[in-house]
Amino acid sequence: MKNVFKILGVFILLFTAFSLSSCSDDDDPADNDFFAGTYKGSISYTDSDNDISTDNGEVFVTKIASGTKYNFRFSNGIPDLNGLEFQKQGDNTLVMVNSTALVYVRIDNNELKMLYTADGKTWRANCTR
Repeated sequence: MKNVFKILGVFILLFTAFSLSSCSDDDDPADNDFFAGTYKGSISYTDSDNDISTDNGEVFVTKIASGTKYNFRFSNGIPDLNGLEFQKQGDNTLVMVNSTALVYVRIDNNELKMLYTADGKTWRANCTR
């Protein structure tokens, strides 16, 4: 009987570990109340003093309490962008509110595309999850 409980316990432990580790890439930023995800790829930042660019960068995206605003934390010493407001477009895509030719951010479960210019500073990202 002890062996049955041991085997059952191992199966439950493995199932729990698999269940918890397998769901993070399936998160959809458009449909979740809480979202956090890392996108990897080409990122860059330019201002009057800096010109940072890498093909192996990361952007950590989090949805903040308002439900429509997101924060973007960049790797490689690139300044963060916080409090950008989004609206849902289609089933699974978010597009930044008031997007223009110089300000465009699009995010979904698999991709982050960004061209954001403000106050002489420019952030770019072409990343996937």
